[in-house]
Amino acid sequence: MKPILAITMGDPAGIGPEITVRALNREETYEKCRPVVTGDAAIMEQAVRLLGFNLQVNAIQSVKDAKFTFGTIDVIDLQCVDLSTFEFGKVQPQCGNAAFQYIKKAIELAMADEVDGTVTAPLNKEALNLAGHHYDGHTEIYATFTNTKKYAMMLADENIRVIHVSTHVPLRKACDLVKKARVIECVELIDDACRQFGIEKPHIGVAGLNPHSSENGMFGYEEAQEIIPAIEELTARGFDVEGPVPPDSIFAKAKCGKFDGCVAMYHDQGHIPLKVCAFNWNKETGKMESASGVNITLGLPIIRVSVDHGTAFDVAGKGIANDSAMTLSIDYATRMAIYRKGKRDK
Repeated sequence: MKPILAITMGDPAGIGPEITVRALNREETYEKCRPVVTGDAAIMEQAVRLLGFNLQVNAIQSVKDAKFTFGTIDVIDLQCVDLSTFEFGKVQPQCGNAAFQYIKKAIELAMADEVDGTVTAPLNKEALNLAGHHYDGHTEIYATFTNTKKYAMMLADENIRVIHVSTHVPLRKACDLVKKARVIECVELIDDACRQFGIEKPHIGVAGLNPHSSENGMFGYEEAQEIIPAIEELTARGFDVEGPVPPDSIFAKAKCGKFDGCVAMYHDQGHIPLKVCAFNWNKETGKMESASGVNITLGLPIIRVSVDHGTAFDVAGKGIANDSAMTLSIDYATRMAIYRKGKRDK
């Protein structure tokens, strides 16, 4: 059976509804999975009209009522948005709360095994916090509601797959968080993730923290004291791991296929190369033309894959948002769900 995926609609004022509708207007989406949206049926209907697609919105209260048929978008209708006060492209507390409720519902469905995985459209952190939900973003919400203590963010686009030792912390603190135990944990997580994508024996590259991976101690000590000991232990345990690879070359090598996964030491070290490859800026229009990267939270008991871009309030409601990242997210979530099901059935 094709896996059931819960797709959160994202912040209603952003491009989430639009890219979700576009992805569900592709017959190939239904050929590989059974999607159900957690959101507001009225907003999804609005997005269908905006795009001019011949689709029906099926408002439901339970997964068991879904049709899972191309041409019909099944929406678990949470009715969070007051359309009389709703505006596209605006930070609104009601939209921050709506996005939160959509996520919470998807997590509940996955934890109850009613769906096989979740895919998230973008939320707006300011709106989320204005609504009284004080989280840094999706990852922290998922960690809280799945009671997960050890987790990490992985970004992926084509050959580049990168996990981060630390993410949303000041850069000064990020250096202090480069520890042997955390590097080992990240390699374990990304190795397992690559296997879920169908890579039988992943080759993992570990980036250095300092320029030239410290040049034998000339530019720092973290490599010698934390990163190299982690790599030595992992190698002894049978992992195919290499490093510390100088940060200025590891991703060029990954892009060409040398590494199946990479470990970055902090947020921007991993995010910048991924977004250079995955994001396409149109100089003439002054707008982002497309963004194809995905964000996967590793270490959770459930599957969570997300688009790796924001709500794009500047283009929301204009019918021009690109669904490349949403389509790719659905593909990744499908592959992970099939792998996990196969592993359980063995």
